[in-house]
Amino acid sequence: MRKFLAVLHARNMEFLRDRSALVLNLAMPFLLVIGLAATFSGNNKELYKIGLVGGMEALTRVAPVLQATQHIKFVDYTDLKTAIDKVKHHQLDMLVDVSGTPKYWVNASSPNGYMLERIVWGTEGNLFQRQQVEGKEIRYVDWFLPGILGMNMMFSCLFGVGFVIVRYRKNGFLKRLKATPLGAFHFLFAQLISRLLLIMLITIVVYTGCNLFIEFNMQGSYWTLILVATLGSMCMISIGLLIAARTASEEFAGGILNAVTWPMMLLSGAWFSLEGTHNWVKQLAQIFPLTHMIDATRAIMSEGATLAQVMPQVWILSAMGAVFLLLGALVFKWE
Repeated sequence: MRKFLAVLHARNMEFLRDRSALVLNLAMPFLLVIGLAATFSGNNKELYKIGLVGGMEALTRVAPVLQATQHIKFVDYTDLKTAIDKVKHHQLDMLVDVSGTPKYWVNASSPNGYMLERIVWGTEGNLFQRQQVEGKEIRYVDWFLPGILGMNMMFSCLFGVGFVIVRYRKNGFLKRLKATPLGAFHFLFAQLISRLLLIMLITIVVYTGCNLFIEFNMQGSYWTLILVATLGSMCMISIGLLIAARTASEEFAGGILNAVTWPMMLLSGAWFSLEGTHNWVKQLAQIFPLTHMIDATRAIMSEGATLAQVMPQVWILSAMGAVFLLLGALVFKWE
């Protein structure tokens, strides 16, 4: 324990004394959240999005004019309850069910739903039975917040750990540590805990500060949210440790880290929803820990998901983090 605490303290002080890195880690997510909130929080959308239960063939057969209407995107669903929840939270402008008696659902407070209802009545008359749901609107900034904080945590986890260990190896610091009783697992675990504490502290400060004047929508438990964020951070830190376990070149480490971060950033749902994309894209996104962390945090914040409801993501993040950390300790090279 003394060996672990010594390395943990040294790494914490090294980061805190680097004032420029500390200020950048605090300021960047603040600026991103505020800028995106000001830019994209409006209600105007260029494309209407309709959830569809029953399939496109049935819609073409039942309501061919609606199916052929331009500027409408149809998103297939098999679970009616999930689709109705999307309408409640304004993630879908309308839901159409053609699996039986034709019906559609709109949110009474949705401007886009109102316009689409007029389109349905204008194209198909009174073919559909009207159903109404109530639900609080999820602003763009509420939807985007888990993604922007998740991306900031991802970059801090991967680059903040990967480059540090490569630099240690390159300047001979690890070679000197090899002569001490410190083991590879103790060293890597201390690096993980040090970076985890700093990331969680910065994320909590950023969230609290932005929440004072933006007032984010939060339906679930903050403790569940912190648990998911902690497990997600540990998992991504472990990936950074694994990448840096045997790398001696900062250029090579940077290339590998970029090769990991860019697919994770694009396919995790941080920037845009994967609703309506190909199934293989959704399946590929499941291999990234950032996907599971963002999905769970959005469910907690927007839908009030409990710990039991996000347990699949909790187990996946826990397993990924343990595997990556153990692999990093096994292949770690001091020199």
